[in-house]
Amino acid sequence: MTRLNTAGVVAKRSGAIARLYERGRVGWRKVATGAAAVLAVAMGYHVIFGQNGLTVYQQKRNDARSLDVQLHSLQRENDLLKGHVGRLQSDPNAIEHQAREELHYTRPGEVIVYMPAPTGSSPTGVAKQ
Repeated sequence: MTRLNTAGVVAKRSGAIARLYERGRVGWRKVATGAAAVLAVAMGYHVIFGQNGLTVYQQKRNDARSLDVQLHSLQRENDLLKGHVGRLQSDPNAIEHQAREELHYTRPGEVIVYMPAPTGSSPTGVAKQ
């Protein structure tokens, strides 16, 4: 009888150990699943709001567009100024026009008339008589 009793005890123990093992495995699965979910949420947060995330990427795209528009504007202005320099280097009439405009040069017999500035606006650097 002791033999049957011992076998029953061993069977009960092995069954209890198996149940504990299964319960422990299920517990580890839950912990691993929870850890994977937390990791996925952290990675998603980093992808969207991180140092090189989507929000930073969008801001950099907007900055690049703004700089591109500014670059094209400056290139147009540069082309206009190059044309103006070319005219000043080769056209005596352009040189005369520039000198008369900036230095207020006149030909003999010409009179420069200054008009008063409209009220509310500042003078543009033109000398008053």
